Parts: sequence; structure tokens; C-alpha cells
Amino acid sequence: MTVKLFDSELKVMDVLWREGDSTAKHISDVLKEEVGWNMNTTYTLIKRCIKKGAIRRSEPNFMCHALIPKEEVQEAETNELINKIYDGSADKLFAALLGRKKLSPEQIAQLKQIVGELE
Repeated sequence: MTVKLFDSELKVMDVLWREGDSTAKHISDVLKEEVGWNMNTTYTLIKRCIKKGAIRRSEPNFMCHALIPKEEVQEAETNELINKIYDGSADKLFAALLGRKKLSPEQIAQLKQIVGELE
């Protein structure tokens, strides 16, 4: 991913990823309800996302369309976390996540399946 989005911009993107193409007003209404932002704040963030190439605007009604998929952002953010905090070692991140809490037998089975698919 070449587009670096800040947490506030990711909140805007998250509305589009969850709900699909939406008007700027709808995004503003959702974020007012979820995080208490006023319309000007949300519109400023939408415009920053447009400038960065993450959102395309069309008319009528300031319709917004996500140009980058959520999975692409998740992968880039995960890679950044691994590189920044875990010395580029995905297994250190994995070990840290597993050490956080007791996993259910279902969760363990699901992780085994994921690891099996990687082999």
C-alpha cells in the first residue's frame, strides 16, 4: 500500500468498507453517532482521503467510493506493526498474540487450520 492513512481517516474508510458507496452526509451522520464528530471534521477527513487517492468523489450528492480495499490496508498495517515492534518477525507477533489469553479449543483448531494452509 502506498497510501498511508491515519486512524481518523481509517474511521472514514471503515464506514465505506462496511456500508459500500455512501454520501459524505451519510458518512458524517454515522461518525457523529459512533465517535461524536461534527460534519466539518468528517468532510475534512473525506477530502484528505480523496487527496491521498483512497476515496473517489462523484456527483450528485458528494457520493464517496473506496478506492483501496480493507484487506490491503490490513496487510500494510500488520507489516508495519511487525517491522516496528517485532523486529520484522511475524512469529514474535504470533507468539505475543497467543500469550495474551487462554484460547478455546475451537480457536486453537482454527489456528492449526490456518497454519496448515501455509505449509
